[in-house]
Amino acid sequence: MPSAPAGYGKARWISPGESTEVAGVSIPGGMIYVGTRLPSATGRNDPGLIDPSKPIASRGDYRDAQMGYWPSYSEISPSARRAYLKWLAEGRRAPEADIGFVFLFFYGLERRVIVDSAADSAVRVDWAAIAAEVRRLLSIYGESSNSFQRYAGELLDWMRIADHPARLYSRPIPDFTPSSELPMYLRLALGQCALDGVPVPGPLALAWVQCDPRVGLRTAATRCKSQFDALFQERYTATFGDGLVLPRNRTKLKYVYRAASAGLQGAGEIRITFGETPDVSILSAPLKKLQALVDEVSKALDSYSRYLGRNSDRPDALEGVVELPTSVWPRAARDAAKTLSKRIGTGMAMRSYGELLDDFGGDATMPRAKLRRFAEGLESLHIGMEPNILGGARTPKPDDKVVLFHIPEGEQVGHTSAAYQAALLTLQLSSAVAYADGVFSPSEINHLRAEVESWVHLTPSTLRRLMAHLRLLIAQPVALTSLKKKFEPLKSDEKEAIATFMATVAQSDGEVSPDEVKLLEKIYKALGIDAKKVFSDIHAVAAGTKTQPTDEPAAEGGGLRLDRARIEALQRDTQKVSALLASIFQEDDVVAEPEPPAPEADEPDVATDSLLGLGEPLSTFARTLLSRPSWERAELEDLAADLELMPDGALEHLNEAAFDAHDVSFSEGDDPIEINPELLEAIGI
Repeated sequence: MPSAPAGYGKARWISPGESTEVAGVSIPGGMIYVGTRLPSATGRNDPGLIDPSKPIASRGDYRDAQMGYWPSYSEISPSARRAYLKWLAEGRRAPEADIGFVFLFFYGLERRVIVDSAADSAVRVDWAAIAAEVRRLLSIYGESSNSFQRYAGELLDWMRIADHPARLYSRPIPDFTPSSELPMYLRLALGQCALDGVPVPGPLALAWVQCDPRVGLRTAATRCKSQFDALFQERYTATFGDGLVLPRNRTKLKYVYRAASAGLQGAGEIRITFGETPDVSILSAPLKKLQALVDEVSKALDSYSRYLGRNSDRPDALEGVVELPTSVWPRAARDAAKTLSKRIGTGMAMRSYGELLDDFGGDATMPRAKLRRFAEGLESLHIGMEPNILGGARTPKPDDKVVLFHIPEGEQVGHTSAAYQAALLTLQLSSAVAYADGVFSPSEINHLRAEVESWVHLTPSTLRRLMAHLRLLIAQPVALTSLKKKFEPLKSDEKEAIATFMATVAQSDGEVSPDEVKLLEKIYKALGIDAKKVFSDIHAVAAGTKTQPTDEPAAEGGGLRLDRARIEALQRDTQKVSALLASIFQEDDVVAEPEPPAPEADEPDVATDSLLGLGEPLSTFARTLLSRPSWERAELEDLAADLELMPDGALEHLNEAAFDAHDVSFSEGDDPIEINPELLEAIGI
């Protein structure tokens, strides 16, 4: 007798990467069954088997929908078989192919993993290739078919956990497909955390909130995913330390595989059990804590998300970057900040305003509100800037100089205190007088520095900022004539009050040097006050603050001893002078900050609807029950107890909700409780 044609007889699995031929069609890549006999649990041939004895039409279009819900190669039309072989021959990559052809191929993968591997563990050598193929198919067809997305995700889950791997929480987190349920891999990892008494690591907590349908994710969490991921883990550690500790609840974890292929439907319950590992995913308390953290992180990213919604092509532009917390700035901005910080060291550095913005990917057209946020960001990185934008200074022009200076960690930085404002005006007036001849001599510069250092009534942070401002004044002097114009609106007694304050500041360290006297005389003249009054004002100030020295010890090395009375007098005068000068020294371009924009109408929160219109915890109860086709009475009672529900009353609610929504029951039976498969189809789970 002649031998049977190629492919006839008992089916053969075509290994990954192997080619075969059916009806004259060369099929590359393998991962299919070819033959005439491959019995399923029902006794009929497996629906994924390519039977070469079946007739094949000369033409077929895989774009046409020509198959039912559970197709079988042996039962589809000859033209559909031709279309299927063509789709396989072209590499299983045509995005316009009907999803039925994808499922027909998937049935074979499912059988190889679930059935063949159970009979022969050596078959698992194919699992890596099968998993890669499933992920590839998901990238092409996942978005267009929620059903395929769910079944493919379940098969990937099965391959990940079939060996009961221990301590999943210590392993890298794999990628997951979108699903209406928390992936079993994560449920097992979280259950192992509870069982082992191990806090939930940050990456696992992040995967939990991103995959659990009960967590409401706002637009920022998805639009700014990389920033959300990083900021969530940063604040998760800040909030929970080593991680959230989960309790051991009563409900035990059990995985029941829901097959896509009709060939596996009669095989009984395909399941994996995990001993005493609890199913902590049903608990609401841990999720509430994580939801609060999700909301906090999303709020911190809302402004950047709105920017990105309008400027998706410019994610790293400084105008958008300033809306982010500095810890999640893009790498280019972080590198620029590190370079700048290294250049400054513990001192200061000077750049043009245009150069500074260019270093960070910005330009001089950036609005003032954005510049303020940039300055705030730099300060959080321990970098101060003069001119003091946050204190009300005008916006520099591109060629104007800016001085960047180091702010020691933990140091409080003020911007608008009366002491700072008065000292700033004193410094500007002193430097303008010193530069009246058009030149800053070395001695004048040294004197101005010494003058600032002598203002012992000021905090170290204020002195540090004033030193930076002095460097700016030396690089870009303020003209005395412009300052005189600002003082013109003042009355004579107000000018005299300012002059007296200058004399008070000059002797804040308890001494007035000849150079300081000369500078004061010039300041008095600039204010239109007789220079001869300098000596009388100095003596009057000294006489008015004579008191016993403070009990505070002298500075180490014999430094000066602070006079508390003199400092208190300075503080009183500072308040008066600051109020007096507030209006005349108001910067020209300082305007009120606009109200923050309201959330855009096209940015709804990304949140899941409650199942069957149920509230919590009934929605969680329903989702958990739907994850398996049947439940023993004891299992259901443990689940209800964990959720603080009465089992019979809860089931009654679920059945009523299912009838109201889809005119079918939720479950049947008392022990075991069978979940209605029609409901699963109706709600797409």
